[in-house]
Amino acid sequence: MDLNALDFSELLQLKNDVDAEVRRREVEEKAKAKKQILEIAKAYGFSVEDVLGGKTAPAAASGRKPVEVKYRHPSDESLTWTGRGRKPLWVVALLEAGTDLDALRV
Repeated sequence: MDLNALDFSELLQLKNDVDAEVRRREVEEKAKAKKQILEIAKAYGFSVEDVLGGKTAPAAASGRKPVEVKYRHPSDESLTWTGRGRKPLWVVALLEAGTDLDALRV
């Protein structure tokens, strides 16, 4: 196929068609892979969870307790931060607006 022979709208349509076909085939390939994995696990008498290790243990079961929240947004209580790692964007925005970090402390 000579792409130089296509005009812009034809190229866009071709791109959309290719993207749609890639998505369709990705779904198809994932389904085939899943089927093969299940068949192999079954042939050996295992479940997929047995082979892949299942879910990781929750923090409580691993002996570690979750880190407590140290900072909370003054007007949206669903926004919290433990004080570890990078500052969330809402903390950065409030600090840039002149809010003191201690004012956000729980």
